[in-house]
Amino acid sequence: MTIPPLTPMPLSMLLGRIAEEWSSRSRIFDLPTARIYDVSSGPDLSVDFMGRNAATPIGPAAGPHSQLAENIVLAWLGGSRIIELKTVQILDELEIGRPCIDMETIGYNIEWSQELRVAESLEEYVKAWMILDILSGWDELKPHLGENPGSHVFDLSVGYDLEGIASDKVSGFIDGLVDASDSIERLRSEIPEPFEKWRSHEFDPHIADTVTLSTFHGCPPDEIESITKHLMTRHGLDVVVKLNPTLLGFDRVHGILKGTLGYDELRLRRTDFDADLQFDRGIELIGELRRFAAEQGRRFGIKLTNTMVVENHRDFMPDETMYMSGPPLHVLSMTLLDELDRALPGVLAVADNAGDVQVSFSAGITKENLGHAVGLGLAPVTICSDLLRPGGYGRLKPMLTTLGRDMADAGVADLGAWRTLRAAEAHAGGHSGPVAAYVASLHDPEVNGVYTREGTSKLPRAVDHELQMWGCVACNFCVTVCPNDAFFRLPTPEEMDLDGRQQYFVLAELCNECGNCLTFCPEIGDPEEVKPRIYTELSRFETHDRPGFLVTADDGRVDVTAADGLEREVARLASIFNAAEGLPLPLSTLLERRP
Repeated sequence: MTIPPLTPMPLSMLLGRIAEEWSSRSRIFDLPTARIYDVSSGPDLSVDFMGRNAATPIGPAAGPHSQLAENIVLAWLGGSRIIELKTVQILDELEIGRPCIDMETIGYNIEWSQELRVAESLEEYVKAWMILDILSGWDELKPHLGENPGSHVFDLSVGYDLEGIASDKVSGFIDGLVDASDSIERLRSEIPEPFEKWRSHEFDPHIADTVTLSTFHGCPPDEIESITKHLMTRHGLDVVVKLNPTLLGFDRVHGILKGTLGYDELRLRRTDFDADLQFDRGIELIGELRRFAAEQGRRFGIKLTNTMVVENHRDFMPDETMYMSGPPLHVLSMTLLDELDRALPGVLAVADNAGDVQVSFSAGITKENLGHAVGLGLAPVTICSDLLRPGGYGRLKPMLTTLGRDMADAGVADLGAWRTLRAAEAHAGGHSGPVAAYVASLHDPEVNGVYTREGTSKLPRAVDHELQMWGCVACNFCVTVCPNDAFFRLPTPEEMDLDGRQQYFVLAELCNECGNCLTFCPEIGDPEEVKPRIYTELSRFETHDRPGFLVTADDGRVDVTAADGLEREVARLASIFNAAEGLPLPLSTLLERRP
């Protein structure tokens, strides 16, 4: 039997977990209240995305942080208001190598599509949409979110060819987000008692009407054009086309990565560039799709950029090809923006242009450069690599807080004024515009150190100690770097003879063995293998590929069943899970103990 990489939690369990964690530890999915962002706490950060208002310009990129409902909720709590949903394609039983994420330095991955069945992806996004509506009106959160958490947008993402996108499976998925009435009606009965009044709530069934098209490296330009037109006409969607950094050409990319930034170890392959969309044809494509969108009464935009395809030179992930992200991709993508802006004067809605082609951006965004990106008029600015570092979703609020503080210090009240200010500063400095000015700084060895190989070479903290099931340095990294919120921590009961004030556990159904906790754990060992693996699904427990513990409900307590060889740990687990701050899942959502 093939074991799926992820088993999503039902809506009842997700909402039950929210209520349980909030009442027992004032957290939601392990995110503390100090990391919940209040959009009313600073300047107006709202933006227009393809004609839709969003209260902030940021969100998770289509990737590991927008695949499960709890991921989306965590991103929203941190301040994200434009959620780029994980890319969905017709192939939904993929064999993705493990580990699939390597964030030791700059960032690489080999995971490129959804790990759920298409129908599961649809349900996850509908569940997330409903939960956000519920939390927006939940009185418990108002002291932290503010009276009005602001509007948010779900931007769906599909790939990778017209045949798959036009299939009944993917077309049904898209239609199910354009009008989610059926899914909402089916799910509303799962809303548990703490949120009972929302069972009759009128949820907006129109979840998404924009789409970011993710075309894989090597996709023919005619195919990109056909897919975009299909999405506009068949589904009535506004379309953003994600472009690849290979548009800069092999020699330019080689010169930037190895010459300007010093990444001598990266192995580029000219064949990857030759097979991809070329710059001149890309300019023609943008012009044609812009014209077609206007004829159809639709909006058209571009996204910069996809990850950068490179040959795998590291002994960590199994595939021959991997995809680079992080700081060097930021330089490449901004450089491509400059080239496109020059080639399409007045067309792109960036800088001080009055263009109609919106540009969204995702490449190495951090707290330090977010202000530059939104100052160029880019929206949304989506994030992935930075959220895979210690702090995880908790890194979002400091990004927005820093941006708001910088705007307040400059005396501007909204992002429109911020954009005007940055343009004026660029012109005063002798540049043709703010894009050119920022790109010049990224290529300047006097100031671009954080994007260079030397500036990104620091390795994660390490200690010379073998990781054990019980007790560790309690750095909490495994909890925060996991994009699926699979890890949780619980205090060690005072009467229990165990090392460490905190113990760490992994919800096995939410762990896809991506490898990110292994990268950042300072001790020697893999947390998702060593720490107790907790199952809530009987079928997953009985067919596990790695042994663990099944939790069930028994007469008002959590009962624990161990896989063979782990029976000696049952009493400890039961004691920890039944403590005041115990298992963060309500008993009502657990299976009843088998006789």
